[in-house]
Amino acid sequence: MLTIIDRYILKKYLSTFGLMLLLFVPIGIMLNLAEQIGKMIDNEAPLVEILIYYGNFTIYIGSLLFPIFLFLSIIFFTSKMANNTEIVAILSSGVSFGRFLRPYWIGASIIAVLMFLMGMFIVPSASKGFNEFKFKYLKKGSKDRVTSNIFNQLGESDYIYVSSFDPARQIGYNFTYEHFGEDGELEYKISSANIRWLEEDSLYRLTSYTRRNLRGDTEIVETRRRLDTLFAFQIDDLTPVSYIAETKNLFELNQFIADQRRKGASNVNTYVMVKYKRWALPVTAFVLTIIGVAVSSIKRRGGMGVNLAFGIGVAFIYIFMDKVFGTLAEQSGFPPLLAVGIPNIFFLVLGYFMLQKAKR
Repeated sequence: MLTIIDRYILKKYLSTFGLMLLLFVPIGIMLNLAEQIGKMIDNEAPLVEILIYYGNFTIYIGSLLFPIFLFLSIIFFTSKMANNTEIVAILSSGVSFGRFLRPYWIGASIIAVLMFLMGMFIVPSASKGFNEFKFKYLKKGSKDRVTSNIFNQLGESDYIYVSSFDPARQIGYNFTYEHFGEDGELEYKISSANIRWLEEDSLYRLTSYTRRNLRGDTEIVETRRRLDTLFAFQIDDLTPVSYIAETKNLFELNQFIADQRRKGASNVNTYVMVKYKRWALPVTAFVLTIIGVAVSSIKRRGGMGVNLAFGIGVAFIYIFMDKVFGTLAEQSGFPPLLAVGIPNIFFLVLGYFMLQKAKR
C-alpha cells in the first residue's frame, strides 16, 4: 500500500518527467521546422502530410529522448527535495534508504512498461511515416537503400540477383532467378534485361526473357520478348529500405530477422541491434533511476546546478558508449547482445556503487 510519502515522490517522478516531455518536444519540433521549412516549400510538401509528419516526429523523437528526459527529471526533482532537506527529514523519521527508493522503483516500472509498449508497437508505425516523409521531401534524391549488385536468397533453393534497382520506378536491371533441386543441382535459370513490378495488375513484367531448363545433359531454352508472370517474393525483397527494421513491430521484426538470416543477408546484425535496443530500453529506466537518485539525493555545495551538470556528463558518456558499441556490432561483427548489454551493465554497476555511497 502506498503511503503519503510514496504518493508524494511518485507524483513528482511522473509529473516532472511529463513536464520535461511537454517542454522539450515542442522545442524540438520548432527547431526542426525552422531547419526544414525551406525544403518542404521547395518540394511542395502538402500541409496534411506535414502535420502527419510532425505527429510521427513527436512520437519518434520523444521515444529516442525518453531515457535522457527521465534521467534529468529524476535529478531535477530529487535535487530540489535534497536542497529543501526533505530527504533528510524522511530518513530521520526512521524510513530506511531502501524504503525511500520504493516510489522510485514504482515510477521506473510505469515508465519501463510505457517504453516497452511504445518501442514495440507504437514507435515502429511512427518511424515508417517519419522516414518516408524525410526521404520524399527532406532528402529528396538521397538513397534510402542499396541499389546496385543486389543478391538475395529466397527459401532453401531459390536465388535472385539484379545489377541495379530503381525504387521509384520499381524496376530492376539484369535480373537473374535460379532454382536448385533437392540434390543441389540447378534445375532452371531465368534471366531478363529488366524486371518491373506492375502494381495495378499485381504481377511482374520481364523484358527480353530467357528460361533455361536443365534435365541431366539436356538444356531446353525458352525465350520471349516480354513475359508477365508471378514470383513468390515482393519487389521490396530485392533491397529493403535502410530503416526497415525500425518500422516493424515486435512480431514482424522477429519474422523479418529470421527471413534475413535464411537469405544470408550481410547486414542482419543491424536488424538484430534494433531488436535488442528495444528490449534494453525498459531496463534503461531502472539503470538511470539508480544513478539519478545516487547523484542527487545528497545536498551538495552548488546545489541543483552541480547535479544537473554531472547528470548531463553521465548522459553524454552513456550515449557515446551506446553509439560506439552499436557501430562495432553493425560493421565489425561484434555480438549485438554484448553491444547493447555492455553500456547498461557498466552503468548499472556504476549506479550500484554510487547508491551505496549515497546511503552513507
